[in-house]
Amino acid sequence: MKKSALFLALLSLSIIFTSCNSKKDTERSFIAKAGGFSGEIKVNVTTLGDKIKDVELVSHNETDHIISRAFPILRERILEAQSPIIDSVSGATYTSFGVKRAVNEALKTAGKDFGKITNKTKAPEQPVAHLEPVNTDLVIIGGGPAGLAAAISAKEAGLKNVILIEKLDILSGNGKYDMNFYDLINSEAQKKAGIEDSVEKFIQDNASPIDTPERTRVQAEGSFKLDSWLRSFGVNLNHYYGNRGHMAESNAYAGAHVQDGLEAKAKALGIDIRPNTKGLDLIIENGIAKGVKVQNKNNFYDINAKAVILATGGFSANKELLAKHAPGSEIFQTSNQIGATGDFMPVFEKNDIGLANLDVLSIFPFIISHTRDLTGGGDGFMLVNKNGERFTSEKITFDKRVATAQKILDQPDSAAFYVYDQNLYNSSYRLQKHTEKGYHTKADTLAELATKMNIPAEKLTETMENFNKAIRGEMADPYREVPFKREFKTEGPYYAVQVESAIHMTKGGVVANENTEVLYNSGEIVKGLYAAGEVANSSAAYSASVIFGRIAGETAAKFIEQ
Repeated sequence: MKKSALFLALLSLSIIFTSCNSKKDTERSFIAKAGGFSGEIKVNVTTLGDKIKDVELVSHNETDHIISRAFPILRERILEAQSPIIDSVSGATYTSFGVKRAVNEALKTAGKDFGKITNKTKAPEQPVAHLEPVNTDLVIIGGGPAGLAAAISAKEAGLKNVILIEKLDILSGNGKYDMNFYDLINSEAQKKAGIEDSVEKFIQDNASPIDTPERTRVQAEGSFKLDSWLRSFGVNLNHYYGNRGHMAESNAYAGAHVQDGLEAKAKALGIDIRPNTKGLDLIIENGIAKGVKVQNKNNFYDINAKAVILATGGFSANKELLAKHAPGSEIFQTSNQIGATGDFMPVFEKNDIGLANLDVLSIFPFIISHTRDLTGGGDGFMLVNKNGERFTSEKITFDKRVATAQKILDQPDSAAFYVYDQNLYNSSYRLQKHTEKGYHTKADTLAELATKMNIPAEKLTETMENFNKAIRGEMADPYREVPFKREFKTEGPYYAVQVESAIHMTKGGVVANENTEVLYNSGEIVKGLYAAGEVANSSAAYSASVIFGRIAGETAAKFIEQ
């Protein structure tokens, strides 16, 4: 009897142990969804007992080059914290919110309730710490196209120790959003298209009172060599579509491809990239730039360097600075990334560093109101208000962009709609992509489209008919001296999206010479300090950021090696 009792007791303990161990080792998966910036985000959360084992992205409608950068960071933070109560990825706030909420819903199903997740939910704050200084050869402030190009160039020039800091959690600034890579000459795609171009033609076409002739020439010469340099590390801009404009392919944006390549090359070269690290102030000793004071979360430290490159972007996302330097512009949205806040403007002023043309802005005529994506596909659309009436010319030259922006704001509810037909849809990859992602509304008939957009159908039809009459010469176009050439199709499908104008870039900034050397107000060079990209006073844009980034890296390396 005693042996039987002992056997039963041991058997019971074995069953209990096996049951507990089984529960501990049970792997389960839970799928849940939540709204992100552009639509539904669906995740699959795998648990192992009480632990979160993995988080997978099942589907989404977010901007690809945002969520592809943000999700790995969110996944890592969730697994480390074993909780969706984590810091959002800066530069991807709403996407982060959607992922965290979806994970939270999945965990509720798993029996783990972390409470309500809001857009302010973040990890517990860490205590303030002042760390020991870090020493390096070169520090670059800003991880956009200019900063990444500078880092790669400096490494290629022979510098061993390069640190790049970026205040956001994700790199590549505004460049990763761009469909186009403008002002590129001597490219393989240009040659394939039979286009003859040259440095002299580029200079003639791009002369600007904002830029010195020397900077324009250096940009032209840099543009001539740029395609070859990009291709050396796998960035192939194979689609040329005129006006020195390039895309990766006819159905692939240039921006994401270029920035993916720059990031991959920088990492392959072993550059010390420090995201979520904000530059606070320059370290300048005896008129020479010696480093930067930085903040990473609640950690503060100095990065001592032999040279500093500024690639901090513009200030089009800073309403206060816009109101100060370009009064009235603060009422507009920006299509630029949220990090374009001009953080170093007070630093420049404090150190008597030259600034110029701060009131000059680049206005993009149409962004999608609810996503801020640049949109449009050339001439051949109608711009109407909520009453279905046209109110301005659709042919918007550069000098008319500000006036058009104001006219849109002056419409009822400041609402304007970009309405187009199948012909324009077929000719524009951007319109096709936005429609596929659900940003634009599609309808089989104009009346159906009007209903979906909450526009009077009869009035929209009348507007289209008059638009076509002007094209046929049967009446004068009230808004255009030269009407569009091709009639609006009288059969569907039709498309529309609510739009507004936006500040795309600030053009003024730090005064830098053709070697990217930063100048004091006196005109003297700030030794060891260089600037590239939107932070610098320049009429140029994306490709110029990469060109002058390369120059900054090379020039800084020569200065350090002296």
